[in-house]
Amino acid sequence: MSLLATPLSYLLTLLYNLVGNYGIAIIILTVIIKLCLYPVYAKSMKSTMKMSKLQPKMQELQQKYGKDREVYQQKVSELYKEEGASMYGGCLPMVVQMIVIMGLFALLRTPMKYLTDENMLYAIHETFLWIPDLAQPDKWILPLAAAAATFVSFSMSSAQQMNSASMGAAGNPAQGNMMGKMMKYFFPIMILWFARTYPAGLAIYWFGSQVIQIFYNLRFNQWKKQQAEEDKKSKKKKK
Repeated sequence: MSLLATPLSYLLTLLYNLVGNYGIAIIILTVIIKLCLYPVYAKSMKSTMKMSKLQPKMQELQQKYGKDREVYQQKVSELYKEEGASMYGGCLPMVVQMIVIMGLFALLRTPMKYLTDENMLYAIHETFLWIPDLAQPDKWILPLAAAAATFVSFSMSSAQQMNSASMGAAGNPAQGNMMGKMMKYFFPIMILWFARTYPAGLAIYWFGSQVIQIFYNLRFNQWKKQQAEEDKKSKKKKK
């Protein structure tokens, strides 16, 4: 992850030299990264929406060919080809997101390894709001805020994604819903533990990232409503 952490360290150093505050520099860096990743998130969401739209047809195929796994998979492949969809359409964007997050995680977890500017070696220990040292963990306030933001963000986006993935893979939406519900509670708890363990600077990034993601999810929900309205209109026209 050093290949990505190193250029991110240069950007973080530049931002710090501009604003003179390490905490604010991390927040600005978070906004920049989320804005750069917006097209990736949008592509992933559009792929999920397309898969969700195919669910009725997937259910029909499951009822007709569910007993013959080979024929079922062939019919599913034909359906994807006809509709221009792919059950892996949202995977590549997720991989890109994870690579960026891991690079930033490496930078903010061990900043002294990547930050070469002498001023930055002191900057990482600056105070920010109630946090006395951004290089040390904040035990409760920031971890709880990060966990709460993660819960809201994950609750808004996980159900449909898990349901679409499970339908594409096995035609079993109940399994996907169960996994989504489990992750909705497990993931925020894991973030709470991480935020209490790692430097506060990393928790600031995650909290800010999830707050922005909540607004992204609100935008994506508008897309879903628009798509649903368009589907209703197209059905009326066919009638």
